[in-house]
Amino acid sequence: MNKKYFVKLSEVERKQVFETINAEKTSATVRKRCNILLLTDESTSKPIIHNEIAGRCGVSDVTVYNTVKDYCLHGLDYALRAKNHVKPPTAPIVNGEQEARIVALACGPPPDGYSKWTVRLLTKRIVELEIVPSIGRETVRKTLKKLNLSLT
Repeated sequence: MNKKYFVKLSEVERKQVFETINAEKTSATVRKRCNILLLTDESTSKPIIHNEIAGRCGVSDVTVYNTVKDYCLHGLDYALRAKNHVKPPTAPIVNGEQEARIVALACGPPPDGYSKWTVRLLTKRIVELEIVPSIGRETVRKTLKKLNLSLT
């Protein structure tokens, strides 16, 4: 396979990579990217193949390719930064107002014939009251757990 992207770190960039690796608060992902760039650097010696780099760094060969590509197209800072999403890939099912209504319902008295709320009863009642058009038991359970609310 022909290589499309080549890494040639300058002295300043190499120094920045070493400082990033040795920094105390650097995440494991960024450290791996630094190691990938150092191992693919052609200015110091002949680089190793991507599969071997992937094995040494504990990542996939696609990660090696993408890191090298990011460096070549966008620069060192872009290749090393953590890629944060502007918004989550899936929208939350329950928003703050709905959470408050679910908690109020769970803290209230249980339906007639029951001594306490169960997750199934809550789920059914939430849909009946049209707090949320449809919701699963697991979402109700996670919402209650997130707010440290126990049904017992």
